[in-house]
Amino acid sequence: MASTSATLKETVKETLLGVEDEPQLSSQTRAEFMQHAKNDPESGEHYMGQEEFVNAIAPETEDYHKIKRSQYAVLFSIADRRKTGRVTLSDWATFNNLLAKPDAEYEIAFRLFCDPNTGVVDFNSFKEAYARNRSPENVPFDWNSTWASLYVGDRKNRHSMTYPQFAQMLRGLQGERIRQAFHHFDKNGDGYIDPEEFERIIRETASHKLSDHLLSNLQTLCNISPGSHISYANVRAFQNIIRDMDLVELVIRNAVGKTDDGKITRTDFLNEAARITRFSLFTPMEADILFHFASLDQPSGRLGVSDFARVLDASWASHHTVYGAATGAAADTAAAVVAKSKSFLHDALVSIHHFALGSVAGAFGAFMVYPIDLVKTRMQNQRKARVGQLLYKNSLDCATKVIRNEGFRGLYSGVLPQLVGVAPEKAIKLTINDLVRGKASDPVTGDIKLTWEIIAGGSAGACQVIFTNPLEIVKIRLQIQGEVAKSQKAVEKRSAMWIVRNLGLVGLYKGASACLLRDVPFSAIYFPTYNHLKKDYFGEGPNKKLGILQLLSAGAIAGMPAAYLTTPCDVIKTRLQVEARSGETSYTSLRHCAKTIWKEEGFRAFFKGGPARILRSSPQFGFTLAGYELLQRLLPLPGEEHELGPRGSLEPATGLQEAKAPLPYLRSRNALKIILDLDVGFGSPKLAEGQKLPGLPGFR
Repeated sequence: MASTSATLKETVKETLLGVEDEPQLSSQTRAEFMQHAKNDPESGEHYMGQEEFVNAIAPETEDYHKIKRSQYAVLFSIADRRKTGRVTLSDWATFNNLLAKPDAEYEIAFRLFCDPNTGVVDFNSFKEAYARNRSPENVPFDWNSTWASLYVGDRKNRHSMTYPQFAQMLRGLQGERIRQAFHHFDKNGDGYIDPEEFERIIRETASHKLSDHLLSNLQTLCNISPGSHISYANVRAFQNIIRDMDLVELVIRNAVGKTDDGKITRTDFLNEAARITRFSLFTPMEADILFHFASLDQPSGRLGVSDFARVLDASWASHHTVYGAATGAAADTAAAVVAKSKSFLHDALVSIHHFALGSVAGAFGAFMVYPIDLVKTRMQNQRKARVGQLLYKNSLDCATKVIRNEGFRGLYSGVLPQLVGVAPEKAIKLTINDLVRGKASDPVTGDIKLTWEIIAGGSAGACQVIFTNPLEIVKIRLQIQGEVAKSQKAVEKRSAMWIVRNLGLVGLYKGASACLLRDVPFSAIYFPTYNHLKKDYFGEGPNKKLGILQLLSAGAIAGMPAAYLTTPCDVIKTRLQVEARSGETSYTSLRHCAKTIWKEEGFRAFFKGGPARILRSSPQFGFTLAGYELLQRLLPLPGEEHELGPRGSLEPATGLQEAKAPLPYLRSRNALKIILDLDVGFGSPKLAEGQKLPGLPGFR
């Protein structure tokens, strides 16, 4: 019972105060192991077999169309240190510790081949393991070549390789395989091969690192220069590009960030490369090759991040991969239509989902602070005693008299139209803010300048007036008529529908200019402030999720300056939208209203109800946005990949993005990329039934 109580207390604490993920290696390692391990009924020990191990390091949710999931079994022999066919908790902890090393990828490859007793790689054992695992149909590799001899010695002087030597050998292996394969196909020694032969070379040596788009268009490389053949210079330039993809991506990111439209030319790329590199300048041919493959479907010469992603992102899949073995232009068009329709349907579902959550959150926020809003409205409408009757001394006196004269329900006069109208108002505000932010955000990093944050918020405030003004004028007249009824006994109470019919369409937009004057600066102040409070003050980030109290605090604090600084506009709007009583001044325009208030009541009148407005607007938006984000967490849209906040936290839909997968998987995948440089079929050899590879458990 005490344990349950402690767990409940901890859960409530995390919900209210948020939680920050901190690396807890030992407990995390144990939890991951126990999640996948099975129990030995005889010894009672938990362990992983090969299948459980693959499930642990290669989640089924990841993309395996480049490196097959079954190939991750290669790593089982490294984790199984005692070669028992089992990975214990101790083995799992050791393997995870290995993955945490900065050079884990190369050390994993080294351990696959090294002698555990001597700690070095014997050349003969390595060559035998390589021969057993290479794909027999691939171009053979000569381990007696001059290049190989530089690392392992010639036939008469073979030597073993230490870890640094072995890692350096693997670093240059792919380039040597490409050189030998080119020489194999260049029968007449003229330095040219056919496009089909070039495609075969690249597929055999680098298909595990390249996108489907690149692989399916390899033969077009012959088009970058006159003639129908591919020279060794072309092949070497192509190999340099795929070898330096990370540097290419860095140059692209920097160059794209300096253009207004998020697109660059070949000249922009080379100029940016000259700025940020010292000794790794790209040759004209390398730039030509990069832009050739990126612009196959975009021949304008100006390319964006999504164009380059098809070349640099190995996980990019073509329509053929996603939708089946469709061929021809008609099939591609059909696939594109299907993709577009799926995207449209998904976007529509997301919009409906967010609209519903925004409606509930907005109604909740409005209801929680509605009594304060009623007090604020009555205080703002109160004129000087010489103009009208002074009903209230202050906000507290106003609230007390409302309860005394109209009952507690009087504090909620006009609440129904407020709740009805708040749904479209909040929905359009959040949608427009997200839309403008999305268009103005950096296409690569997602960052946005403060100026555009303000513009996005202001645009949201302007667009909401179409719903806000009718809502406000009906609400205000319902809020005021309670005090009118008390002061003028003959006045009949009116319903919301009567007010709407009496005002008509034009009347519902009376005071719209003042509403605009209030809502535009309010949203322009509020949204950027809310964003920066969460990120800069409360420290929201990938490893820290804010709790309800932090979200409420950020929303409430952001609402304070936004509410108070726009109070003069709110006072003018209220005066314009309320029916003038007998003996009171009738305002004819925004300017007339402002001048009259200044003349009759002084400057302080513009801030009437300011404290009440802070007490209302500040917590209302805090409740609304905190409720909105909490509902997104509790009721996510099934299949939705990104957490979309109401402030425009949309991530770029396309382009080069940071990997989100767990680090153990990423490290394991990168280690396999290095191992597959030996042969793309490594890890799935074809053996006779029942045969096993000596020294490499895990192969079947």
